[in-house]
Amino acid sequence: HGVPADLIEAPASAPAHVPDQDWERAWMDNFHPMRMGERLWICPSWKEPPEPDAVNIILDPGLAFGTGTHPTTALCLGELDKQVKPGMRVIDFGCGTGILAIAALKLGAGHAWGVDNDPQAIIASRQNAERNQIGAAQFGVSLPDDVDWAGLNQSADVVVANILAGPLHVLAPQLKSLLKPGGQLILAGLLADQAADLVAEYAPEVTLSVACEKEGWALL
Repeated sequence: HGVPADLIEAPASAPAHVPDQDWERAWMDNFHPMRMGERLWICPSWKEPPEPDAVNIILDPGLAFGTGTHPTTALCLGELDKQVKPGMRVIDFGCGTGILAIAALKLGAGHAWGVDNDPQAIIASRQNAERNQIGAAQFGVSLPDDVDWAGLNQSADVVVANILAGPLHVLAPQLKSLLKPGGQLILAGLLADQAADLVAEYAPEVTLSVACEKEGWALL
């Protein structure tokens, strides 16, 4: 069927050629050090940290998600800055660049485990850990199929998952099972209007509430 003329808002446009360029370099030029919370700075690996004595995370994202520029990453970093205590065990589910696990370790956590289903995220997380002088004994990272889930069961003081509302619903039993009794769950990647459904999904084992919001995104 033809489309009625009054529903056509703009004429069809022809494809336009965009000259190729060094896209990674163009992006790098716009990635600057950022302060997160009270103690943390996220610093591109190619720039000097503005406060050398701060808790600086040296980051090169590669092809994975998580630079601190997205509101959900910033929310998680600010919450970790408040909650991580020395010696804690942290699990970062959907670790991307490893930024959250590395932040937790820099803030004093004793051990962190990162999990992601994207092989590029595993590569980026390991490389970023090395940039921050964090070894494999302190930060383990792997694909879901390579994780000893039984060994991680009820082992985490903090589980942080910055993914999306849909996966957070599906993963609820698994994320809850990873927490120690009295442990803390930090969920992000959801919009503010998705919070109530997720709070209900995780009850009664875990009592969640909205801790903070940023640009329409919420952190539970």
